[in-house]
Amino acid sequence: MYRFVCFFVLISTFFMVGCSIDKSERKQLFDNDWQFSLNGKDWRNLDLPHDWSIEGDFNPENKMGNAGGYLPDGVGTYRKSFTLGKQYEGKKVALYFEGSYMTTTVTVNGKKVGTHDYGYTSFIFDITDYIKINEENTLEVTVDNSKQENCRWYSGSGIYRHVWLITTDKIHLKYWGNYITTPVVSEEKSTVLIKTVVQNETDKEETVMVRADIDDECFVEQTVLLPAQSEKEVELELEVIKPHLWNVWTKQDDKPYLYEAKISVLSEKRNVIDTVTETFGIRTIEYSAEEGFKLNGQSMKIFGGCLHHDNGILGAAAFDRAEERKVEMMKAAGFNALRTSHNPVSKALLDACDRLGVLVIDEAFDGWYAPKTPHGYHELIDKHWYEDLSSMILRDRNHPSIIAWSIGNEIMERDSPEAVTTARKFVSLCHELDSTRPVTQALACWNDKWIGQDALAAEHDIVGYNYLLDWAPEDHKRVPERIIWQTESYPRDVYKNYKLVSENPYIIGDFVWTSIDYIGESSIGRWYYEGEDPGEHYWKPRYPWHGAYCGDIDLTGWRKPVSYYRQLVFSPQSASDIYMAVKEPDGYYGKIYMTQWSVWPTWNSWNWPGWEGKNVEVEIYSKYPEVRLYLNGKSVSDFVKNNEFLTTFSVPYEEGDLRAVGVVEGKEVGEVVLSTAGEPCALRLTADRSIINSDGQDLSFITVEAIDKEGRLCPNAEIAFSCSITNTPKNNTANIVAIGNANLQDCDPYYDLSHKTWKGRAMIVVRSPRNPGKAELKVVSDISKDICSVRFK
Repeated sequence: MYRFVCFFVLISTFFMVGCSIDKSERKQLFDNDWQFSLNGKDWRNLDLPHDWSIEGDFNPENKMGNAGGYLPDGVGTYRKSFTLGKQYEGKKVALYFEGSYMTTTVTVNGKKVGTHDYGYTSFIFDITDYIKINEENTLEVTVDNSKQENCRWYSGSGIYRHVWLITTDKIHLKYWGNYITTPVVSEEKSTVLIKTVVQNETDKEETVMVRADIDDECFVEQTVLLPAQSEKEVELELEVIKPHLWNVWTKQDDKPYLYEAKISVLSEKRNVIDTVTETFGIRTIEYSAEEGFKLNGQSMKIFGGCLHHDNGILGAAAFDRAEERKVEMMKAAGFNALRTSHNPVSKALLDACDRLGVLVIDEAFDGWYAPKTPHGYHELIDKHWYEDLSSMILRDRNHPSIIAWSIGNEIMERDSPEAVTTARKFVSLCHELDSTRPVTQALACWNDKWIGQDALAAEHDIVGYNYLLDWAPEDHKRVPERIIWQTESYPRDVYKNYKLVSENPYIIGDFVWTSIDYIGESSIGRWYYEGEDPGEHYWKPRYPWHGAYCGDIDLTGWRKPVSYYRQLVFSPQSASDIYMAVKEPDGYYGKIYMTQWSVWPTWNSWNWPGWEGKNVEVEIYSKYPEVRLYLNGKSVSDFVKNNEFLTTFSVPYEEGDLRAVGVVEGKEVGEVVLSTAGEPCALRLTADRSIINSDGQDLSFITVEAIDKEGRLCPNAEIAFSCSITNTPKNNTANIVAIGNANLQDCDPYYDLSHKTWKGRAMIVVRSPRNPGKAELKVVSDISKDICSVRFK
């Protein structure tokens, strides 16, 4: 008899076609109660965020192709009916879209409000002149992602981030108009400078009071005269005594500290007209070729990972919890930084970086004028670059986690004079909108023209090298003032990059490609066997591959062995001082070949049936000076000196227990064990959180593991299973939103209710409803039929 963790779900009940909005809060979530139709076909009810492509089937005929993971494109239409009460009379009303992919056209009551073309930037449309008070309003949003290919990776389709309704008086703080900096920082006191833009959209002159409060510790006020139909920037300066500094969280007492600034506009009678609360941090950043990068005056090396925007089996849907979970996974893997590749990301992800202490390079574009795809950003750049770059900086500049703006990635025209001109105007706008952060770009070269990019590199405060760090020492001799970080690196070059970064102050960090597996750019990171297509080029069709396997962390959130090695090498503090993994024997399934971004298929497994008596390579990652290995209690060899934090043993395989120990001055001080698992006899379900919010937005990520009778993971098990969810009361609507595994050649859809484990694991994601309740998740397979209860509230 086996026990299974039980969990309950608090849930909401039904979808509404229309809604009445009686409250007039400044910012209200507008995600609920939409209707949706894809390509003019059947309408259905749903709540945002939503990605229709991930709801489709993987198919080599789909126009998104290899770049988009062979998922469907199309044109989606969203409709929502809403009624605004009398309290909205005379108000300014706007819709704020955090992200909608791709070309988005908004109409209200049959009248076009506007169109936004770039699918990765946030935008705001004023709908004041289009709405009716105390009558039903109809909002229609058409999202066109049929123009393929327009992205080199999986973009998703639809309104994949939040939508908000913003309501203000005609005198109000401008959207994205608050800018908070800390020009003076010391242990005794810090100066906080708040610049805010106040708008008067009335037809008469008004005198108002602008006030700023910081954490109820200090405040400042200023009287402002606003001419009719005008806006004015107001500067408010405050002092915070003995400030808590925002920092990268490396231990419990070093948790990042976040302040809140409440910025208000008051009438002459001191009635509050408008208020916005901004979260910010007090911290300093410095960078130089001589002393490297400093945070709060302390030197540090940046150990980062590149990150695409999708959430694995959820697709592009940017649920707050999914975004937070990505940052938690990177933090647990030892990363202290991420690069948003190659587009602005959700506010929720940046909020999580602020809270958890992860540094960010915030990146705007993949390409500029020279095309990378048939319908890439080169079609939009002339018309929209200023709007899109401004959107990223104005929205994001109060996040303390962001340490640099990136204006591009591997632009194709990098050798041309026009690239220098474009970079100059992009950098100038970045510095105009935010004078506190450096500007970078990820440069690349696959020919002999690298030195020809010196003029382009010189336009940036920090130069990003993609796969070029070997060239940095020679470049330093030629351009000694250049500050460098490697903005992309191959996963297997861990130790080489560590040495270059750690030994040269002008090289301030490394960002591996990539931190987490992602959909699209299909087959990057793959290995292959003799007889399979050997090509290196990931853009070549490689169905059934539909994603990139180059991440330290797989699509379901499980850390690969390379992640533990990277953390041991780069991070001063690691989750473990010793880790053991086993290379798949060459010839076990066939002769193995690697591609550029791949590492040898290495697993945390001691299950190699049929290979008895043949040698298997065992890798031990350790900070101990020496290591020793035991198989079933017998020493495999005398202790071996650790080199580059890696020791390899060749061991004849036999079932049992493989134990690695660290050795310090002849004494065994740490250990890790791999044991052969028996036949799978049950599925074990583990929720990342057993209680979640009943707000219709929260998620529980439930790991499915095939286990033997001793509770050990069966690392070779591929167990088919199906799942269902039962609500109490019956009209509650907790639901399964995704199900899948980490095998990027498994083309079973993620929206279905059946799947199978891969390497013994799979993942189920449950979305909470909007009202309390409970639900039971039922998982059925040939080896078990169990009900797993999860509680949410």
